[in-house]
Amino acid sequence: MQTQRTPLVSTTLGTNRELVSFHFGTPGAGEKVYVQASLHADETPAMLTAWQLKRRLATLEAEGRLRGEVVLVPVANPVGLSQHVFGQFLGRFEANSGHNFNRSFPMPAAEALIARVGTAWTGDAQTNTRLLQRAVREMLAESVATNEFESLRLTLVTLAADADVVLDLHCSLEATMHLYTSPASWPDVEPLARYIGANGVLLATDSGGQSFDEIHTLLWNEVRALLGTTPLAAPNIAVTLEHRGQRDVSYDAAQQDADAIVEFLVRRGVIEGEARALPPLLHPATPLAGSEQFVAPAAGVVVYRANVGAFLKAGDPVFDIVDPLTDAVTTVTTKNDGVFYMRRAIRFAYAGAPMGRVSGERAFRTGVLIGA
Repeated sequence: MQTQRTPLVSTTLGTNRELVSFHFGTPGAGEKVYVQASLHADETPAMLTAWQLKRRLATLEAEGRLRGEVVLVPVANPVGLSQHVFGQFLGRFEANSGHNFNRSFPMPAAEALIARVGTAWTGDAQTNTRLLQRAVREMLAESVATNEFESLRLTLVTLAADADVVLDLHCSLEATMHLYTSPASWPDVEPLARYIGANGVLLATDSGGQSFDEIHTLLWNEVRALLGTTPLAAPNIAVTLEHRGQRDVSYDAAQQDADAIVEFLVRRGVIEGEARALPPLLHPATPLAGSEQFVAPAAGVVVYRANVGAFLKAGDPVFDIVDPLTDAVTTVTTKNDGVFYMRRAIRFAYAGAPMGRVSGERAFRTGVLIGA
C-alpha cells in the first residue's frame, strides 16, 4: 500500500489541509478501480465502510491477490469535515460558496479531448480507451485551482479520471441500502447490487446535477457520439452507493458492505479468487425519472406511516402531517408501486419540505432529477 498526500489550496493564513489516498496493487496490471467515501462529509457510514475496505485490501495485497489497481479515498472531503455550526455538521454544502460538494464537477470538454488525441486514434477499442484516459489526465494536470474547494474537486477528479470502475460511497438521511447508476453501467453493476443487498436501484443517464459518478460516464458518452465509428472500449463503470441512513453506523453493516465490494472486485478479476454465488436481486432496477418525490403539503409534526425500505402499493399512506394548533391531520399517500427508499430525518416539516421518495417503474419526471 502506498499513501499519497495531496495538499489543497489554503483558504486563509495559517491553515493547511490535504487529501489522503491509499493505492493498492500495480498500475497497469489490470483494471483500475477508484473508491471514495463521504464526499458529503456528514455521510459517515460510507467512511466506516471505506475503513473496513482499506483493511481488507491491505490483507489481500499482502497475500499477493491483487490483479489490478485500487485507489481508495476514505475521507473524500476534509473541507466539509471542518464545517460545524453550533455542533451541527455542514458537510453537504461548502460554507464559503454554498455549492453542493457533489454537484457541477468539472471535466474537460469532449471536443477538446478528441482534438488532444489528434491523429493518434486507431481501430482498436482498448488502445483508444487508453489514449482518451491519457488525454483526460493531461488536461486535468493543466488545470489550476484558485481556492480550496476547487482544489479538492480537481484532486478527486484527477485520481479517478483513468479508472475503469468508479465507486462513490454515500448515505442518505434515513434510508434503505440503494444505489444510483447509468443504464450503460447497470449490467456491470448488477453483481454489486446483488452482493450488497441493494433494496433499490435507480437508473439515469443524466440526472442533471453533474455529480461525481455521472461526469465520468457522461464524458464517455459524449466522446463516443462525436467519434462515430472510431471504437472505444465499454464505457467506464460508475455508481453511487447509498449506505442506508446517516445514523446507520455499525461495524457489522460496514463490514458487510466492504465484503460485498470485495466480492464484486473478485468477480471482475481485480482480486484473485473465486467469488461466491450471486445472491438474488432484491428489486428490479427502475428509472430515477420514475421515483415519486414527496413534499410536505403543510407545516407540522411528521409521523411516518411507512417504514423505510418497505415496498408500497399505490394508495398506501406514507406519512401524516399533524398541526397541533388546528388539529388538522394531513395524510400523504403514494401514487407508485415501489420501495420507500429514503425519507427526511427531522420530524417537523415546513410546507414544501422534501419528505422522501418511492421508486417506480414508469418514468414520468423530466429535467433535473436529483435535489440540492
